[in-house]
Amino acid sequence: MQQYPPIPAVGDEAAPEFAGHLWLLEAVEGSILRFQLRESGAIRFGGQQRVYRADDAVPRPCRRAIRHVRERLDRAALRRAVDDVGSHTFVGWATHRERIDYDWERLPPFLGVDVYGAEDAFRPPDATETIFDRLGLDPANAIERERHSRDFDPGSYRIPESAWYDGPAAGVVIRDKRAGRAQLENSEILTQSKSSIASENADSLAAAVATDRRFERVATRLRERGQAPTVDELRDRVLEDVYREEHGRLFGGDRAIDESAFRTAVARRAQRFLGG
Repeated sequence: MQQYPPIPAVGDEAAPEFAGHLWLLEAVEGSILRFQLRESGAIRFGGQQRVYRADDAVPRPCRRAIRHVRERLDRAALRRAVDDVGSHTFVGWATHRERIDYDWERLPPFLGVDVYGAEDAFRPPDATETIFDRLGLDPANAIERERHSRDFDPGSYRIPESAWYDGPAAGVVIRDKRAGRAQLENSEILTQSKSSIASENADSLAAAVATDRRFERVATRLRERGQAPTVDELRDRVLEDVYREEHGRLFGGDRAIDESAFRTAVARRAQRFLGG
């Protein structure tokens, strides 16, 4: 699986000199997530450089995104489109909270950013958007398409409003057709302090984040897929949502979470939600 180079900040030595027409993509908080479809139909996942050999190696805030890709990826469409599915690496953001409280019911768990093809090159941004659409996955939000580089000045560019919550975007990724990329970060977001809800008491922490609303959302998703909610399914999926939507608040403080006790407390709440 192709490694994904870090996106340099605008002004860094590694940042390219852009030419031609640019695409401006909204940057969201999250982690780089790569995946590759194997001939067997299984999906191989990895982070920026590391490949995850087992599900328990996946970072907590990325687990919801991995489930989303497994459930949404149109494997048949990918096999129809390319002769060798293993020659393509797909890259995106596993969206999760650090400082920004997005509208989590609208923001997809995974947003596609790049596709590395069989010709040993990243596809241009217009092709990348089309590919993710056809595979059943959401591409990153394009703020502007085909803006000529001579008309773009990063120094005077104003970060726009986000498509995913009522506030400014975390940044903008600038792309050209030659695989050049750089990120313009929102300095105001970066300087915001992280709030914390970490607690030494697993039961009180579960009560704060494993709410009836979250259980109902998960139960609805299961029913829509023809699955009956069970305690184990509710526990696992609510934990995925919690680790995604509350990551910055759960793990941004000084206190460590007893994850085994927390998992048990969430399971008890799942049992009560089901009336058990």
